Amino acid sequence: MNNNHPEVFQDWLLHLQQQICSTLEQLEPDARFQTTSWQRPEGGGGESRLLRDGELFEQAGVNISIIEGNSLPASASAARPQLEGRSFRAMGLSLVLHPRNPFIPTTHMNVRLFHAEAAGQEPIWWFGGGYDLTPYYPFLEDAQHWHRNARTALERHGADYYPRFKEWCDRYFFLPHRDETRGVGGIFFDDLDEGGFTEAMSITQSVGDSFLDGYLPIIERRRQHPYGDRERQFQLYRRGRYVEFNLLFDRGTLFGIQSGGRTEAILMSLPPVVRWQSGWSPEKGTEEEKLSDFLQPRDWLESQ
Repeated sequence: MNNNHPEVFQDWLLHLQQQICSTLEQLEPDARFQTTSWQRPEGGGGESRLLRDGELFEQAGVNISIIEGNSLPASASAARPQLEGRSFRAMGLSLVLHPRNPFIPTTHMNVRLFHAEAAGQEPIWWFGGGYDLTPYYPFLEDAQHWHRNARTALERHGADYYPRFKEWCDRYFFLPHRDETRGVGGIFFDDLDEGGFTEAMSITQSVGDSFLDGYLPIIERRRQHPYGDRERQFQLYRRGRYVEFNLLFDRGTLFGIQSGGRTEAILMSLPPVVRWQSGWSPEKGTEEEKLSDFLQPRDWLESQ
């Protein structure tokens, strides 16, 4: 098979979904992923895998979408007039994990390919993706491990990828109305076509393949950490920030809705339980207050 063909990436996405779900199920004594397949009238579809009410994960979603069509949704075509009149395929894996224990961070990962064609013309394509970490309680060693793992995944492709993608993540996962990042960041990229199809795909695959190496050690480090109602209520309060970002600023949410994707799958990124409390702020000197110092861009690998 031609390695410049989107099917190569599609096969890898399906393998990655299975690998991640199987690994996460091994951490749960009873809960299992439930699978829902869906079709899009305009072309393509996907497979949603959702685990709920586990001992470890209150909710975990690992979704694949592979859609196609003859016209682009407004969120894509308005910014890219060169795509006018082209058929397209968009495929990706997106996951969001909401642990039950407030001392385990929420995390998100996405890897994707957009490919547009027109008769007699070269295809237009690009890759995108990344992952970020959203803690409720600040642990420097967790943030450092997360970023060290991301750097390791990218450095074989070039020394500049991690700092570029890290800065991009800090800019993207930012709530301007709160003046804070969504979490401690990670890596994020879009419109990646440098080096040709095979190299850009390899970079994207390195990101997806490294996700578990970044997240699993944090789970094992924090899953037995005791917590009570105070920590639980703070977790639910901070989850509200996650909802704010995903509904107000996340381009993937908008693209999914506008392209006719399965709504339940798109919104699985939202936490199952959340609370808002207007005007509330943590007490001075508490562990909850320390989180605010974490939610600003910094060089985590040099932090003390």
